[in-house]
Amino acid sequence: MNVKHSPGLKKGVDRGSAGDHRQIELITTHLNADFDALASMLAAKKLYPGAILSFPGSTERTIRDFFVQSAAYLYDFTRIKNVPIADIRRLILVDTRQPGRIGRFAEALQNPGIDVHIYDHHPSSAEDIKGTVEIIRPVGATITILAGLLQDKGIEITPEEATIMALGIYEDTGSFTFTSTTAEDLKAASLLLEKGADLNIISDMLAHELTAEQVSILNDLIQSASTYTIRGIDIVISKVTVNKYVGDLAVLAHKLMDMENLEVLFCLASMEDRIFIIARSRNPEVNVAAILADFGGGGHPTAAAATIKELTILEAEEKLIGILHREISPQKTARQIMSGPVIYVTPDIPMKQANEMLTRYNITVLPVIEDGKIAGLISRRVIEKAIFHGLENLPVSEYMTTEFAVVGPETSFYEIQAIIIDHKQRFLPVVEAGRVVGVITRTDLLNILVADKSRIPHHIIEEQKKGYYAREKNITSILRERLSAHIISLLETIGKIADEVNCNAYVVGGFVRDLLLRVPNLDMDLVIEGDGIQFAQRLAEYFSARVKSHKKFGTAVVIFPDGFKLDVATARLEYYEYPAAMPTVELSSIKLDLYRRDFTMNTLAIRLNQPRFGILVDFFGSQRDLKDRRIRVLHNLSFVEDPTRVFRAIRFEQRYGLEIGKHTANLIQNAVRMNLFDRLSGKRLTSELRLILSEENPLPAIKRLAEFDLLKFIHPAISCAGEIENLFNNLKAALSWYHLSFIDKPVGSWLSYLLVLVEHLSNEEFGALCDRLAISPRQKSVWIQERELAKKSLAHLNQREHILPSEICALLRPLSTEFILYMMTKAAKKTGQKAISLYITKLSSVKPQITGDNLIALGLEPGPQFKTILEAVLKAKLDGLVKTKPDELRFVRENYIKKGCNYSATDSHR
Repeated sequence: MNVKHSPGLKKGVDRGSAGDHRQIELITTHLNADFDALASMLAAKKLYPGAILSFPGSTERTIRDFFVQSAAYLYDFTRIKNVPIADIRRLILVDTRQPGRIGRFAEALQNPGIDVHIYDHHPSSAEDIKGTVEIIRPVGATITILAGLLQDKGIEITPEEATIMALGIYEDTGSFTFTSTTAEDLKAASLLLEKGADLNIISDMLAHELTAEQVSILNDLIQSASTYTIRGIDIVISKVTVNKYVGDLAVLAHKLMDMENLEVLFCLASMEDRIFIIARSRNPEVNVAAILADFGGGGHPTAAAATIKELTILEAEEKLIGILHREISPQKTARQIMSGPVIYVTPDIPMKQANEMLTRYNITVLPVIEDGKIAGLISRRVIEKAIFHGLENLPVSEYMTTEFAVVGPETSFYEIQAIIIDHKQRFLPVVEAGRVVGVITRTDLLNILVADKSRIPHHIIEEQKKGYYAREKNITSILRERLSAHIISLLETIGKIADEVNCNAYVVGGFVRDLLLRVPNLDMDLVIEGDGIQFAQRLAEYFSARVKSHKKFGTAVVIFPDGFKLDVATARLEYYEYPAAMPTVELSSIKLDLYRRDFTMNTLAIRLNQPRFGILVDFFGSQRDLKDRRIRVLHNLSFVEDPTRVFRAIRFEQRYGLEIGKHTANLIQNAVRMNLFDRLSGKRLTSELRLILSEENPLPAIKRLAEFDLLKFIHPAISCAGEIENLFNNLKAALSWYHLSFIDKPVGSWLSYLLVLVEHLSNEEFGALCDRLAISPRQKSVWIQERELAKKSLAHLNQREHILPSEICALLRPLSTEFILYMMTKAAKKTGQKAISLYITKLSSVKPQITGDNLIALGLEPGPQFKTILEAVLKAKLDGLVKTKPDELRFVRENYIKKGCNYSATDSHR
């Protein structure tokens, strides 16, 4: 028993409302309130008559039914939305003391001078709220405590109240069958029966007849049940997914326990946007309340529950399994697992010397230690790549990994497993008092896991013997949700053809990434473990499609009759002859093929072969990186091999709202210091720059390029300072207007953005930029001329208050749309903007209706003068002097037939 002091039972204040700013006493309980919670609230109301009653959120279905069927509606409950939380001065908690289980009312704990009174029967935990009054006893139900207090104080209760209170005792003790039942519960029930509690109502409320929907869910729970044997204890985990909320999951769990005679059960149910966990235990060694505390749940050692929003049902299951091993299994610590003494290098050791140490001691990773403290890790793979690129004399500090976890000697096996497996860290230093005392490798961990069969459920062990692993993640449901039936059929056909030719087929990369990010993308890449070109030819035969192949790279493009294209590649391992070179290709497996890619988020693959269609392949922690919204390279020399990956990292970061990881950012800065981007060919640089500037809003990416000091590699004079940001925003608005105006003519927005970015460059500097970007001499000349003309035309427009349509056309017709939109961005006056807008929407499409044949019919001799005449007609039409074809013919007669052929375009408005 835990009693701090008896409550002062002063008359409470009147019930407040949302608009009431009086001091409030509030009685509340836990989320998903049951009968014990309801009964305890009503009993507390007898002790605090001036307090208001309010549930913190949802209640169990039986409670809702009771409110409808009984006189309980007479009790005045206030909706949480009508409670001014800031005005609560006394918070009375019944049947709980955990802040995570009282919903929004937990905010009241921050109120100045808050007075908290607690009545509870649950075991203590570290997260418990501390009260000024605490009456806590280990009985079967909280109402048992409160019923005793009412009796001690001589407070009378009605038969209806006695019935509700008895319901709480009967439900929470399983009608006195649960091991948590105490003699005090029986005494309280006896008292309530004396006060008139109706056993017929209690029996009706506790007798659960399952609906058809609940029977279906119970069947799913039975079918999905898996048994884990941990330290000799059989623990059953069962799970179900339904689209809508279905109540009484606790009842289903209880029935499953009885039907299967289970000792320990965890039921996981995914309903709407939440995961509900119900736990029951008949084994004193398994405290389900302590286990579910990690999920923010609570309860008794024998019965507990939790509600989760942040995890999927599979993630919740994996977390639960880890907690079970931590709570039940004997704990191994890092000190028991680690190896020593530690072989290490200092930061200044050259790559070549570090490689010799790896070979001498037959190890794959070396810790880098400086002044007795660990500074980084360097792996054999990174060192060998560096030596291949001629960087053997660089110190290991240049390419060591600086983002890694360390553990202490007493770190639990569970935490070590999470770091090595979940975070893909193969080498784990053990640090004590700032110094490395040992190391743990992935092999050390796997040796322990393989020897411990309790970490694999029974049915999975049986299925592994059959040659497959039932717990792999299948995302077929996501495929069917996100893709059309036509695309699904195509993927299934690819899998069948792969089976026929005895190879493995995967759809990989950006398509899979965007599928998980819920971003539309039908740009599919296939990787074939086998001959990719031969497979593409077989696929083309089936669909009557065409194939274009590239034998050097083992790739092909299948072009379908409707124009749809599918890229097919042989699983390959790329290596680079020198930094920034194009890749040389060798055959490899799917894992090595994915390892060559730029970032972890692009290494996902989906298997297409039957019967494993839809299996998601994730070797490198891509799903975790997507969940953490992080961009991470696969190896430290990634940017050395291909510096364009830096531009892609920045583009992906801004497009998807991700963040470049700290270590990856360090590697970018290292690539900048090494001037690797100077070695990039102009075409590759142009390609990446064009992709960035083609984004819907490229400004954030340009700013990020500036942060990493990358703009200088495009041209030293380019800057993101000054008015560039405003000009980018103006151009974005102009492009939006252009597209919303339903103008059919396509526009290369990237060129307009490039013009804005380099608008302060001189003609000589702009020409040098074109050379750096490998723009052809002809295109360079055109751009320089148009850029100069655009500036002159813009100056002319900005100086004129009134300008004729024909003058607008004369200024803008020689320019491409990209340069005209650039001018609109720079237009200083409304008149200039309106003139450009008028040209784009109307004037640019105006043409004479008459032709050379009409002029011949008028008796004019064919010749160069025809062009002059038609230009004069167009000018007259633009300025409103002629409108119809007859008007145009009359105009020609009056100005050419009558006057002769001395008319020039400049004479038309004299």
